[in-house]
Amino acid sequence: MNNFPWLTLVVVLPITAGSLIFFLPHRGNKVIRWYTISICITELLLTTYAFGYHFQLDDPLMQLTENYQWINFFDFYWRLGIDGISIGPILLTGFITTLATLAAWPVTRDSRLFHFLIINSRLSTSIHVGGKKRLYSATKFILYTAGGSVFLLIGVLGIGLYGSTEPTLNFETSANQSYPVALEIIFYIGFLIAFAVKSPIIPLHTWLPDTHGEAHYSTCMLLAGILLKMGAYGLVRINMELLPHAHSIFSPWLMIVGTIQIIYAALTSPGQRNLKKRIAYSSVSHMGFIIIGIGSISDTGLNGAILQIISHGFIGAALFFLAGTSYDRIRLIYLDEMGGMAIAIPKIFTTFSILSMASLALPGMSGFVAELIVFFGILTSQKYLLMTKVLITFVMAIGMILTPIYSLSMLRQMFYGYKLFNAPNSYFFDSGPRELFISISILLPVIGIGIYPDFVFSLSVDKVEAIISNFFYR
Repeated sequence: MNNFPWLTLVVVLPITAGSLIFFLPHRGNKVIRWYTISICITELLLTTYAFGYHFQLDDPLMQLTENYQWINFFDFYWRLGIDGISIGPILLTGFITTLATLAAWPVTRDSRLFHFLIINSRLSTSIHVGGKKRLYSATKFILYTAGGSVFLLIGVLGIGLYGSTEPTLNFETSANQSYPVALEIIFYIGFLIAFAVKSPIIPLHTWLPDTHGEAHYSTCMLLAGILLKMGAYGLVRINMELLPHAHSIFSPWLMIVGTIQIIYAALTSPGQRNLKKRIAYSSVSHMGFIIIGIGSISDTGLNGAILQIISHGFIGAALFFLAGTSYDRIRLIYLDEMGGMAIAIPKIFTTFSILSMASLALPGMSGFVAELIVFFGILTSQKYLLMTKVLITFVMAIGMILTPIYSLSMLRQMFYGYKLFNAPNSYFFDSGPRELFISISILLPVIGIGIYPDFVFSLSVDKVEAIISNFFYR
């Protein structure tokens, strides 16, 4: 069974099976919805089984590797493999995509294309947005991500072509490749720009609030739960693992940018009237912890960053889903027009409150453990002087103090008071079974990781140790 092409199946299934959506009968969209959900569940079960039964936690090398000759004329090979850093984001992608598909149940506009893009975890922002600036937001999103992808492509080609007559990007061999310092810095900057757009890292973050503000909440779930984590994963996988000398040079700047990002986004979030934009800026702030963890160059810091990738994938997706379900009830998106919803929709109020507490790093939740581990990672880092570590920790602590301000004020504006409760036609349907299932499905891992984070650490700890050793023994 170990020779079975699990990874190829996981990659190819969404594309091939998803393409059949365009040939399904169009009967009130029900066939398309159920077919999409079936594919997502099958994909999630495949990844869970493959990694649960065939992945060795104590092996830092690539596992489940596949190597096939793909195009003979160009001598192209199809190579796949996973390790401890890959497995968490892959499982997160399958989980969030499945829940986003359930969240997209009410979508009827361009249903075939929309669900095809969701299956393949591609952002359907330009297909289904409802705001007044939908064209502007979709165009901005495409230009930013396409521009970042150009830098990514150039960097991949550069690494693949350097020092080899046959271009290749094999992580097992490229990790041992040495580059001239100037060339490694050029590669690093190119990849950094590409992943800074996707993460996002300031000042390349401005597309995110606009996109979140206009997109359907199922799309926002994919953005917060998957796309943002791709940028952070890329920083670890390529910038940190393949280009350690350049990363050692740039890591202090990453620490500074991450610290500024936490404070800047935390101060900007309370000024957002749009509910989804406020949550979007909170995502930008929380991504700052990931950047700092990556820049700390310590086992503890990098493990904390990886845990924050998983944690915020759940929490961010949940908050956008609950914001969307609230909008479905009241058709209001601006916070100063809301109020009094707690009485009308108590289930949504309860889940929204709990997950907002998770976002502000309440003890017992995954966000608390992740941010605490990043703190420890800075303090135990061997790269920085004590005063530098204390200063960065102090500024991060200020950011954590600011987080409850915008989170709790958001809850107060939405759910407390009497504005909507006393308004005409103030009766709203609370969470139905589908919505309640999605909320609980995300809440359980948030609490589970907060209580027992060692499960996530066990996936990545050996690989993290191997990466960090490159900075001290290479």
